[in-house]
Amino acid sequence: MLHCVFLLSEHGEVMLEKQWMGQQVDRSICSWFWKQLHSRAKGHVPSVIAAPAYYLLHIVREGITFLACARSEMSPLLGIEFLGRVADVLSDYLGGLNDDLIKDNFVIVYQLLDEMMDSGFPMTTEPNILKEIIVPPNLVSRVISVVTGGASSMGRILPSATSSNVRWRASGIKHANNEIYFDLMEEMDATVNRDGFLARCEVYGEVRATSRLSGMPDVTVTFTNPSILNDVSFHPCVRYKSWEANQKLSFVPPDGSFKLMSYRVKNLKNTPIYVKPQLSSGEGVVTVNVMVGIRADPGKPVDSIVVQLPLPPAVASSDLSANHGTVTHNHNTKISTWNIGRIPKDKAPCLTGKLHLAKGLDRLHEYPTLLVGFKIMGVALSGFRNDKVDIEHVDYRSFKGFRALTHAACYEIRT
Repeated sequence: MLHCVFLLSEHGEVMLEKQWMGQQVDRSICSWFWKQLHSRAKGHVPSVIAAPAYYLLHIVREGITFLACARSEMSPLLGIEFLGRVADVLSDYLGGLNDDLIKDNFVIVYQLLDEMMDSGFPMTTEPNILKEIIVPPNLVSRVISVVTGGASSMGRILPSATSSNVRWRASGIKHANNEIYFDLMEEMDATVNRDGFLARCEVYGEVRATSRLSGMPDVTVTFTNPSILNDVSFHPCVRYKSWEANQKLSFVPPDGSFKLMSYRVKNLKNTPIYVKPQLSSGEGVVTVNVMVGIRADPGKPVDSIVVQLPLPPAVASSDLSANHGTVTHNHNTKISTWNIGRIPKDKAPCLTGKLHLAKGLDRLHEYPTLLVGFKIMGVALSGFRNDKVDIEHVDYRSFKGFRALTHAACYEIRT
């Protein structure tokens, strides 16, 4: 069970704390955690850290750190998943996540945490049910709160889910148009070594659903190749035994938008685009030549490609141009960005130019790592495919759809 949750700003300031157990956890644990976080190598900070008296679980969303404390051992997935649900609910309620939004809506955030967990155990985590208990903030409620100082965001009636057999879905839901849609979103995480070989390539994906079905529908989703999935996690509505038995998703959906499942696909053999950098230095100048093209036809056009070239501190100035797209340079971050857009059919996009080194330096001994981002609509690069969607216990004709969206999260080209 969790003893408390702290919300930390990007500078480590404790913006909010929520204690659930009788024994209070001192705020000094946040200072200890912040020192541990910045004393370890970047990118190698585990989600669970053992403190002298507690186990600390944390996630970071939009610069906000969600930190939970547990006195005894527990399933780390339970704590991490709960923190992720808290972040999703707050982002949905507040229209985003940042320091100002958290501070301006302190009361609502505190009320949400109070409803989402009871005595250290997760309770109500569905946004559609929470919105019946706690009214989302709007301009009118904020003005009334400032003027009167006493506007309550708590609902005046019990949520309709209290009379339902399914805790994440209210009873008696009616929609004029019955429909459910699924979005398959994937992010590719790949690294290409200096020899041009793919050192690592994985896809992280999730299936998000938007349900507007009347009554108490029962939905079954089947896939053509579910065996390729690893590290699968599901929304609480999914019947896990059905997935274990026949690799089908069977569930009674919440009303509205929710994340149905997430997964990972490992050891992919190829990427849809290639980036071939050639950098050479001598006499105080680095010559740059970067070519981009399609490696394997993904079946849909690549909507946009962006290549970032972080300039080393030894580089004093840059003179880069491209035969397609635009090149911009940020003098504060020292990053040159090549926005290619779509690749033309008649020529291969190419970035050329020179980087001028600081005085006294003849050559560059360590070349930068290129960061590549791309977006493809309607394609799942992992090969994960939906087969069909069946809906039962709906009296009216229902509409359903499944679409895919893929974009690269971290595609590194080492030079």
